[in-house]
Amino acid sequence: MRLLRLVPETPHIPFMRWHKPALALSLASLLGSIVLLFVLGINFGIDFKGGTLIEVRTAQTADLPTMRDNLNSLGLGDVSLQEFGAEDDVLIQVPLQAGEGEEVQQAAVQQVQDALDAAFPGIEYRRVEFVGPQVSGELIEKGVIAVVVAVIFMMAYVWLRFEWQFGVGAVLALVHDVVATIGLFSLTQIDFDLPVVAALLTIVGYSMNDTVVVYDRIRENLRKYKQENVATMIARSLNETLSRTVNTALTTLLALGALYIFGGEVIAPFVLAMIWGVLIGTYSSVFIGAPFLLYLRPVRRNDSGEAVTQNEETSDPGTVRR
Repeated sequence: MRLLRLVPETPHIPFMRWHKPALALSLASLLGSIVLLFVLGINFGIDFKGGTLIEVRTAQTADLPTMRDNLNSLGLGDVSLQEFGAEDDVLIQVPLQAGEGEEVQQAAVQQVQDALDAAFPGIEYRRVEFVGPQVSGELIEKGVIAVVVAVIFMMAYVWLRFEWQFGVGAVLALVHDVVATIGLFSLTQIDFDLPVVAALLTIVGYSMNDTVVVYDRIRENLRKYKQENVATMIARSLNETLSRTVNTALTTLLALGALYIFGGEVIAPFVLAMIWGVLIGTYSSVFIGAPFLLYLRPVRRNDSGEAVTQNEETSDPGTVRR
């Protein structure tokens, strides 16, 4: 088991000495994400912007450049093509066409099929899906509502489970994780679709779970070390839960890494969001959620739940008492 130990049994890492640079880095990343969101926007998938999704299989290895040239000549807008698993599988996204009714969209699909039949004999159409503008608008609205409601209920849970200071710290960490993930998708311009919204909700749950573990140890140490400097006590709590934090993140990343490599193109955006969420969620638990309690000053309580007074805190914030 010593060979599998990634963290020393009793680490003494001065986390609180790094909390100000970490907060500055997080603030810069959040501002950068917001700027990217307004400048580059998000590359919404067909679930959100509407259009037609066509999955085809060619008789031989797909010639994407030729296929793209043939479809762009049809005047249907910016038609998107990408390999879909095997070398002979292609996913075609046709943007929503101007006009009302499904007949307009079906006519566009027929144009695509006629062009592909002429250029690629033996082509097989495996799936055709149409998403209208009304449905896509409802999906955007419900996706935003789902994330916001999840964050609100998480805050309420932490507030009731601990103190209001913990609830505020947890929400700050969650908002940090969600905004940073949206910034990543804005920077990379990877399709943002319904599975990514599901990934955001999963990230919220994962980050909250990690934060609650740290908070539970902080609350325990608040009662155990009643006169200890708050910064020192937070660093102590982070060190005591570090092994669990690292092991949980690593095992989750191993599973997600295998899923990203072997899972195929369909779930790649979802898995990428999950991998980023695990990394950023672990970071926020250690450097955002916990250190922010230093400024919120949670109430110290004794074993019976009554508030106790504190001596003046003069210890070095980076000190971790042994």
